[in-house]
Amino acid sequence: MEQINQSIAHLLLNMGIDKENIDWSSQILLVLGIILISYIITKLFKHLVIPVVQKITAKTKATWDDYIFNEKMMTSFCRMIPPLVYYILLPFVFKNVPLLLDILLKACLIYLVISTVRLVGAFLNSLYEISNEHEALKNRPLKGIYQMINLISIGVGIILIISILIDKDATTILAGLGASAAVLMLIFKDSILGLVAGVQLSANDMLRPGDWITMTKYGADGYVIEVSLTIVKVQNFDKTITTIPPYILVSDSFQNWRGMRESGGRRIKRSLYIDMTTVRFCTEKEKQTFIRKGWITEEEMKKETVNLYVFRRYVQQYIEQHPDINHDMTQMIRQMAPTTEGLPLEIYCFTNTPEWIPYENIQSALFDHLIAVMPAFGLRIFQRPAGTDIQAERLINRQ
Repeated sequence: MEQINQSIAHLLLNMGIDKENIDWSSQILLVLGIILISYIITKLFKHLVIPVVQKITAKTKATWDDYIFNEKMMTSFCRMIPPLVYYILLPFVFKNVPLLLDILLKACLIYLVISTVRLVGAFLNSLYEISNEHEALKNRPLKGIYQMINLISIGVGIILIISILIDKDATTILAGLGASAAVLMLIFKDSILGLVAGVQLSANDMLRPGDWITMTKYGADGYVIEVSLTIVKVQNFDKTITTIPPYILVSDSFQNWRGMRESGGRRIKRSLYIDMTTVRFCTEKEKQTFIRKGWITEEEMKKETVNLYVFRRYVQQYIEQHPDINHDMTQMIRQMAPTTEGLPLEIYCFTNTPEWIPYENIQSALFDHLIAVMPAFGLRIFQRPAGTDIQAERLINRQ
């Protein structure tokens, strides 16, 4: 820096300008010259250096340099050129006006700090874009961590600006802030908790953008669309948005359906409530019919066979041969404890797709068939009598 100052002083002296004795008219001309120099250097950097750098990065096979040297990053870097030029050249103009020079130099330093903070912010945005493109990182909730780092850089920038304004060392200000740490922790409580929660969510792979989560306590049932430092946004299936603080997801429990989606199947767990008065032993004629259709074997025909047993066998075979059922997962037909609503026969299996609409269509078609075929076994679904049933019964009794 001292060599630069000496070179500039020698140049001015050759031009007939002594920095120890400059009148106001010369000062104004020099200030305009400094502004012009700053403008020219910035434009040269923007229109010559940036295109060259971008052409070089475009030719490389790596993609990360395209993000690091993108338009926003290079524009943020351009903003640092004017305060550097002003800080170097202004002492030669206002050497005889120390108070004004001190104010201007402080303004340049503040300008430089603000430009640096903005450059850090642009760099963090580029890192976030890179992580979104990376296969292993794109599903991680890293936005909150980047926001916290950006917040820290802003905090450091504010401390540096204060130290410049009051002519105090930044470490002295930090020592003073240590005494008020409790107040700062209270102010930034949500941000601190959000950062810790974000690290836990990312490290344990508990949550990713795009996951379907259910948190009934907070009215969340839908897909995660954003994970930031202070909130997690969930778009519910009714298209409403639920916001949850990240630390709630760590301290409380929630249901993540990602495992179901990755498994390639979705569970069907539904019961048919059978009227127990229709459960009986099969007649010889029914046995012959069931053997002919392949629903029971001749060995089973020799025993007393219950129609509900034959129906369970039929349902098991039907599911095992169904093309839309995932046969690598559990398939089970089980009889539950009788209730006042009838005898529950639970069908437990998995479809071969986790998608909602196809799943509902497969499940509906499956139960359509089972309900329709049930009378062939002499069975009937339990159903409470409706008003029309009661009226029909009264008409029969009157006749």
